[in-house]
Amino acid sequence: MERKSRFSQWLRRPRSGSDGGDTDTGSAARSREDLLLAVADAGFPLAPAAHPSGYGCSCERIGCPTPGRHPVSFGWQTVASTDREKVAGWARAYPQANFITATGIAHDVLDVPAEAGRSALERLEAAGVEVGPVALSGAAYGEGRMLFFTATRGTPDDEDEWWPCELDCHPETMDEHPGLRWHCRGSYVLLPPSRLPGDQPAVSWLRGPERPVPDPLTLLASLTDACAEYADQHDHDHEAAAWPIGR
Repeated sequence: MERKSRFSQWLRRPRSGSDGGDTDTGSAARSREDLLLAVADAGFPLAPAAHPSGYGCSCERIGCPTPGRHPVSFGWQTVASTDREKVAGWARAYPQANFITATGIAHDVLDVPAEAGRSALERLEAAGVEVGPVALSGAAYGEGRMLFFTATRGTPDDEDEWWPCELDCHPETMDEHPGLRWHCRGSYVLLPPSRLPGDQPAVSWLRGPERPVPDPLTLLASLTDACAEYADQHDHDHEAAAWPIGR
């Protein structure tokens, strides 16, 4: 309860440049570290990621296709950790870095267009369904994605039953996918307070990581229905948008 209270207090704090006048760089760094530690406390493994450099990427790869959206280390699945000291050390050593969380280890993420996510979130909460943590990534002018954090189904007792996110699509193609994506083993998502290139809004929490993660099947029907409606409204193929198809 103490961790939940601290995180809720953080969400209510004035942001930099707000009426609260919190423009101190040290305060911003502590706020960022608090957010990352809240995720580690929730049991979500973190790893450092690249960050935007103008409209490009800190990795300095010419023509990086996913600026600020990818892990720094090729071994990010092994590097990812929930250790508070390690996470705090990364946050201080890399003050501009974004962070990702590796899915399919302790949690999965159901990832949908932001517009569809808002519709599904309203329906789920109106029905009294516990939705768990929810984040918003790059949502501007009706674009972006909404991320629903759930319990994982990527590590079943029978190893023959798990499927990798490769059967869906790669993490970096998030913005190009019109329907639901299920991030499980072998995938990752950006965590708040990650920054995106250009004028895109940063990744932010709508429902904090202190919430218990639900079984993904309790959210799935509402999310797929909302994605199908979104596809109809935006002239995407109905079936492909409602559920990912293997490539």
